[in-house]
Amino acid sequence: MAHLAANFLLRVLKVVIDALFPLKCLVCGRFFHLLDGPKRQASSSKIQNEFLFHDHGDRTTDLLFGSYLCSVCTADFVPIESPICLSCGIMFRSKEGSNRICGDCITLPKRFRIARAPLAYDQALMNLIHCYKYSGKIQLAKPLGGLLLVTFHRYWDADSINLLIPVPLYTARFKQRGFNQAYLLIYYWEKIAKELNLIVPGIPIETHALLRNRSTAPQTGLGRKERMLNIKNAFGVREPDKIKGKRILLVDDVYTTGATVDECSRVLLENGAKYVDVLTVARAM
Repeated sequence: MAHLAANFLLRVLKVVIDALFPLKCLVCGRFFHLLDGPKRQASSSKIQNEFLFHDHGDRTTDLLFGSYLCSVCTADFVPIESPICLSCGIMFRSKEGSNRICGDCITLPKRFRIARAPLAYDQALMNLIHCYKYSGKIQLAKPLGGLLLVTFHRYWDADSINLLIPVPLYTARFKQRGFNQAYLLIYYWEKIAKELNLIVPGIPIETHALLRNRSTAPQTGLGRKERMLNIKNAFGVREPDKIKGKRILLVDDVYTTGATVDECSRVLLENGAKYVDVLTVARAM
């Protein structure tokens, strides 16, 4: 009886605190209450029990981002749903048919095996990622990382990957930004897994073997050919022994044309990787 009373008082206290001290959305800046809307009332355990292995990406993002973004900003997120390309993971415009290889991957096969992402890269998600990368809102790394972890469990068996590699930044860019956004996306995986009651094997993160040899112009605004030329020979492997025979998951924030991750995959495979898969937060449509 005392236990039930304590739980009731705790819930009341949370409601009072939420009412007196509303949260501020990291993207749009508006104040909101944690319990706004029916989806905000779900517990994190439901991400595993209800949503993890089902096509409910919109509800999953709302649960993960509920303490960071208002429901207005999360409402426009577009989950990647079937049918998708079996190789690059792009979502087909038509909902007819099953998963298949897209025309682009038929004419220009990728070096990596598969690429997957939870969300489409539209204006709403672009605003979020720009806040994360360029406005220093690194606290967003945790919910974004949680989204990647859920996506990892959706598409990969735990033993199919034995090395995580974030796409590296050039030294000058890293010093300017102060962090590698791709690395932070997987840095919190172990902590997030405990919060979501997920079992994640201790997959090591390798941050030194793959390096960016030179500075490149921003890929934004470049066409496919320009992106490929811009990124060609921009990466190298410093410690091949850490790569040889590994089943690698390459992690980045956005997959646009795939030029960057494909070039990274080429370098890793040439240095002995068994195969390379790709996981990003966003997939350009």
